[in-house]
Amino acid sequence: MGKYFGTDGIRGKAKVTLTDETVYRVGKFVGNYYKDARIVIGMDTRISSKDFEEDLCKGMKESGAKVYLLGYCSTPCLAYTTMNEKFSCGVMISASHNPYTDNGIKIFANDGFKINEEIESKIEAYIDDPQGIEAVNTGEIIDYKQAIKTYQDWLLNSYQLDLKGKKVLVDLCNGSNCYTAKDVLDKLNGEFSYINDEPNGTNINNNCGSTHLDMLKEKVKEGDYEMGFAFDGDADRVLFVDEDGETVDGDKIMYLLSKYLKDNGLLNGNTLVTTVMSNIGLYKALEKIDVKSDITAVGDKNVSDSMQKNGFVVGGEQSGHIIYSNDCYFGDGLKTALLVMKALNYYGMTLKESVREVKIYPQLLINEHVKDKKVVLNDEVINDKIKQIADTLGNNGRILVRPSGTEPLIRVMVEAENDELCHSYVYEVIDLIKERGYAA
Repeated sequence: MGKYFGTDGIRGKAKVTLTDETVYRVGKFVGNYYKDARIVIGMDTRISSKDFEEDLCKGMKESGAKVYLLGYCSTPCLAYTTMNEKFSCGVMISASHNPYTDNGIKIFANDGFKINEEIESKIEAYIDDPQGIEAVNTGEIIDYKQAIKTYQDWLLNSYQLDLKGKKVLVDLCNGSNCYTAKDVLDKLNGEFSYINDEPNGTNINNNCGSTHLDMLKEKVKEGDYEMGFAFDGDADRVLFVDEDGETVDGDKIMYLLSKYLKDNGLLNGNTLVTTVMSNIGLYKALEKIDVKSDITAVGDKNVSDSMQKNGFVVGGEQSGHIIYSNDCYFGDGLKTALLVMKALNYYGMTLKESVREVKIYPQLLINEHVKDKKVVLNDEVINDKIKQIADTLGNNGRILVRPSGTEPLIRVMVEAENDELCHSYVYEVIDLIKERGYAA
């Protein structure tokens, strides 16, 4: 991680830590970095997104770039357009699952991957010292909303589904997929209903979407739906609930997709790529179907890097950020939902039945605000405590202590055989962090 770039681009409080000037400088550098630059921009529904789009355009236009505007769209729509039409790069204005008061910048190369750390470092250097780029003002701004339909058609052609008789509830999170998902789902012959589909600039992720499933759970049960699924703000994640309103998280989704791809001879290397956050229960279920796992650090970028390097085809995170690399290496909540429904059709099962073999171990994750993440992680007393807990848990649980990639937080997670053990071990570490004076 750099000074501005975290595990998922640049992110901060809109107009406070992420300022118009910073966004303008990002635009100016990126517009100049690529020769004869053609750049495509998308944005989510935050109230600050339109201003940041204008800032990017100003900088890029000064640098002589041709800028194509998708308007409101999902991050995967932006990534697909960048890759499919070989733009110099694509820029998504979004803070993903964060509240509307935050915003961020994600930059994709024309292979669908996020830009590498070398380019990120150069952008950071220019943000701090904006020298050496003359304003030529020869750029051009082009409305390019028609590319959203190209993305939608790609999904429909790739996942031809007949969901006649299926009753499904979808939470659009008042976010990006309000503009990209309905035209796909409504063509599948199912009975789709939608909630949180009226974005107003301040209601994105507000007690809705994949990080707040309570509303979806209740409405699935009340409406006698077969299942429901919810996207996050920029729609690169999706989580499900079954017919009983129970959560089906990313681990269970990855189990189902691994089994489906294996049974159809499509699981390269017979391996699923996960992160350190996946539950022990997933790995025990994978063992039963003879699927191996490749475990990476947290972040979809790490998952996609492993998949590309090793030729693996599916991976993801517990949060519902799933990548299926048959044709791209970026997470796409809508694509994942289509693949899950295709798998359910193949097995003739309900969602609940299809993931029954995954017995999730109790897990507790607590975030502690700290003054300095590095100091905490290098503290010998804290590390000794973590090792002691890990040794005690043995093969019946685990502890993971890591820094947030985007915020001044230390995340302490414990999996164990019961909730009481999880709580006890997590707070042994949290209390120690506070005792040693590191809490913010």
